[in-house]
Amino acid sequence: MTAWPTVSHKGNMTASSATRILVVTLDRLPAWILPAYGSTWVAMPALDALAGRSLLFDRVIATGADDRATLRDLGLSGLGPEAVVVTDAPQVAAAVGGGDDGVTVRLVEAVARPAPVTDATATHLARLMAAAREAVTAGRHAVVWCHATSLGVAWDAPAECRAAYVDPDDPPPYAGAAVPEMEVDADTDPDLLVGIRQAFAGQLTHLDACLGPLIDAAAGWHVLVAGVRGLGLGLHGRVGTGPLPPFSELVHVPAILADATGRMAAQRFGGLVVPADLGATLAALRGAATAASDTPWHGRNLAGLLTDWSAPARDRVVVATVDGGAVITPSWHLLAAADRPPRLFHKPDDAFELCDVADRCADVVAELAPLALAAAAGDTDRGWRAPLAGAAVAAG
Repeated sequence: MTAWPTVSHKGNMTASSATRILVVTLDRLPAWILPAYGSTWVAMPALDALAGRSLLFDRVIATGADDRATLRDLGLSGLGPEAVVVTDAPQVAAAVGGGDDGVTVRLVEAVARPAPVTDATATHLARLMAAAREAVTAGRHAVVWCHATSLGVAWDAPAECRAAYVDPDDPPPYAGAAVPEMEVDADTDPDLLVGIRQAFAGQLTHLDACLGPLIDAAAGWHVLVAGVRGLGLGLHGRVGTGPLPPFSELVHVPAILADATGRMAAQRFGGLVVPADLGATLAALRGAATAASDTPWHGRNLAGLLTDWSAPARDRVVVATVDGGAVITPSWHLLAAADRPPRLFHKPDDAFELCDVADRCADVVAELAPLALAAAAGDTDRGWRAPLAGAAVAAG
């Protein structure tokens, strides 16, 4: 399911003859906190402007918490000599550069800091995005892929970025640059969580300021900005990158695709999508052929949305992590693990999964819980292939 996809390149495609594509993948970027996905308090004007001329995918669900597997599903392999990958992740650089397809790799080393910097151009994100912008403006590659991990490594934006979210009566926000790691329970000070979220919001606003010039440099290109996995921000007992069951806080990620010619601008697609679908769509846009498969988790090309709003439908997404399994349908999100009762949340009403209705929807639990438990135990095939009927597919 997570093997590198088979990709063939048509002819001797060069940067001057191929459709150009900019891909920006951002680890630890959950969908729920972005203004394009409904947040009303975080400022990200560059990303909002991109969304305004893009096709936005409302429900992209990562099928696990392994960032490398999600990147493989997105298509970060087999890109060929027409591509350059700019990343801050040594393991990603090694994996991509270790192939024999001639892809160019540029690693921008991370700089560990105990506190936010004062110079906005010196942050980890600023240096990485500037390197990606150089690759775009150089014009030597048809595909520029920028992958950033720093949202889960360092919140080093200048202190004024997070201070912009603090009201006069608020306590000071989280002050460090290291991503906080803590468990959250009933005794946790709510002001502490507010301060952490303010600091993360400041980092996102800084990300937006770094992302804007990169997107502007890619005028006339296809542009995809996508999350890889989310981050615990206290909604479900965890802050940071530590263990978290597959709530949407972890597996619901953003994806915004701007077509080079403006097709389907400002449209939202509400169907279930997995990263492999985005990978198949990117391959189609750059004229590459992917291996066909009838397996339900295999990537499905969604480029038809750009022409006549046609797309293959998914009735579920199965998620497997070391902290539990989940089966997600258009109307339900069920989590299960061997050490606790199943939890069920109604979609789209319960966006943050705060109201467990498992005790009121026994028929849905009876159908979905065995599939989620099987996924948690390593058998995702059962969850993807078992027929769904009755309450599990009803609108609820």
